[in-house]
Amino acid sequence: MIDISTLVRDNILRLKPYSCARSEYRGEASVFLDANENPMNTPYNRYPDPLQEDLKEKIAEIKYIRPAQIMLGVGSDEPIDLVIRIFCEPGENNMVAIDPTYGMYQVCADINNVEYRKALLNEDYTLDAQRVLDMADDRTKVLFLCSPNNPTGNVLNRREIRKILNNFGGIIVIDEAYIDFSSEPSWLRELDEHPNMIILQTFSKAWGLAAVRCGMAFASEEIIGFFNKVKYPYNINTLTQKFVYEQLEHKDRKNKWVKILLEQRELLAEKLRAIPFVEKIYPSEANFLLIKVPDANDIYNKLVKKGVIIRNRNNISLCLGCLRITVGVAEENEILINELKQL
Repeated sequence: MIDISTLVRDNILRLKPYSCARSEYRGEASVFLDANENPMNTPYNRYPDPLQEDLKEKIAEIKYIRPAQIMLGVGSDEPIDLVIRIFCEPGENNMVAIDPTYGMYQVCADINNVEYRKALLNEDYTLDAQRVLDMADDRTKVLFLCSPNNPTGNVLNRREIRKILNNFGGIIVIDEAYIDFSSEPSWLRELDEHPNMIILQTFSKAWGLAAVRCGMAFASEEIIGFFNKVKYPYNINTLTQKFVYEQLEHKDRKNKWVKILLEQRELLAEKLRAIPFVEKIYPSEANFLLIKVPDANDIYNKLVKKGVIIRNRNNISLCLGCLRITVGVAEENEILINELKQL
């Protein structure tokens, strides 16, 4: 068994977290005179639940885990930042991530003055576990794996991920932002088997709630305890908590949206194949497609002038000539195809 406390920065272990008004009591109360709130304009005058207990109960029902295994953040970026702040000593420790992948891992590492090491994927974007493990040393505290990966769209091989889980003694973060679009199962079902594993998911993609900014981190109760110790007390406001809770009542609607997007993904891929200058369409288990073209910069700029915005990935590792296209509704996809045909 891994002793998580040995991975945590010393100052975090010693940290006395801010004790907010709403976390100092349990039970029912009718008079609140503790937090210097305005007594008028109910319910928005009151500070939100710092631990989002009602919302976590609802999420736990859907994800088949315990509420104590959940941390909610402002998008996935907050828990990404917290992982680095909790476990990596600035200027001393390092972290490893696959390359190419989601750019915020490196941004958060740079902000926290933590060395960021890139383990290159294979040419076909598959994961080489040994390459990741070889990149780590005794100062490596955290590994980041994004699956399905952004911007490549593919799911990382489970055997390779398991090899990392079985051979790395630090924190392993598996970012599953696009898992609802994948045919592969989530790693959540194995959460209790790996005390050093953190799984990230989000409401921004399949649930259509990107503007709401609510992300989920799932981990052992011990790791969640450190998240709660370090995060800002009222990081998720009352409006967000209530709105997301209400949205979770409509799981069937979310599943319907996913089905529609998967159908549109296949239709879009089929139409892209018919465009002469599209050299390759990479397999995708996400809500986007990565394509290869002769001159990504030129095509991107021409589409921008037409008011069609996609993502130019030409300048990142293994993605020379690549564009990333989010799957839209049928009308949006058709506009894109029509504009591409005219280039």
